[in-house]
Amino acid sequence: MTNRRYQPPRSRVTAGILALILGAFGVQKFYLRQNGIGVVMVLALMFTAGAILPFLFLWGVIEGAMLLNMSDQRFDRKYNRYSSRNRRDDYLEQRRERQIQRSRNKGGRGVQRDERRISTSSRKVIAKANPFKTSGIKKYKDYDLDGAIEDFSRGLDINPNDVALHFNIACAYSMTEVKDKAYYHLAKAVALGFKDFEMINAKDDLAFVRIQPEYDEFKENGYKLGARPRNLNAPMTEQKDEDLVITDDVLLSQLNKLAELRKIGLLRQEEFNLERKKLLRR
Repeated sequence: MTNRRYQPPRSRVTAGILALILGAFGVQKFYLRQNGIGVVMVLALMFTAGAILPFLFLWGVIEGAMLLNMSDQRFDRKYNRYSSRNRRDDYLEQRRERQIQRSRNKGGRGVQRDERRISTSSRKVIAKANPFKTSGIKKYKDYDLDGAIEDFSRGLDINPNDVALHFNIACAYSMTEVKDKAYYHLAKAVALGFKDFEMINAKDDLAFVRIQPEYDEFKENGYKLGARPRNLNAPMTEQKDEDLVITDDVLLSQLNKLAELRKIGLLRQEEFNLERKKLLRR
């Protein structure tokens, strides 16, 4: 089948010259294997007794110029479709195009699908490996703060570098007014990559942490503990008045107002400390 379809390639230059010289008689058409058009041109000359010869001559000149200015690749595609060289070039180019298309599909949608599958499976593995994170958040939302702290602690035993667990347990300790542990876990979350400092400064659950006298130093230190943080496992000793647990909502509100006045500059640090001691001694 291939041998029967094979035809020797035609020359672009030869076809162009024939069109310029003998284009009115359709010689270039026979050369380019367009025999049907060539026969029509010859018959048209015969039936019109050469009346359309000038028109066909002009057509031949235009076609000759187009053939001479045509690229070899385009000429081969149009007139040498069955030459061996053209078949090989077409095959190689089509194969390159198919390879490029397959690469794009694999590197685009295929990779995205793989990434989605990997990320989904990773989330499932993490959720199964650390169920206390989910249960702790549920208890926290239900205001079961002691239960939430217990689950968050057990979650940290599984993954001690979980930023969200450290932040959540810091909020829970703040809500239960255990400031030392709240500061510890808040600093740990920041050290592990927590960057939403606006949330630290605005979240209601951390209000108890923010009204403590050491908060300004904690904030200026980049939300890190001082050089000598308190040992959380050490036995509790008698606390100073600054460390007293605040259980009165009215007192807590007054302390918040004092903290706001100090923040906007209406109270100096000495005045703030003095007023705070007065409130705590009532």
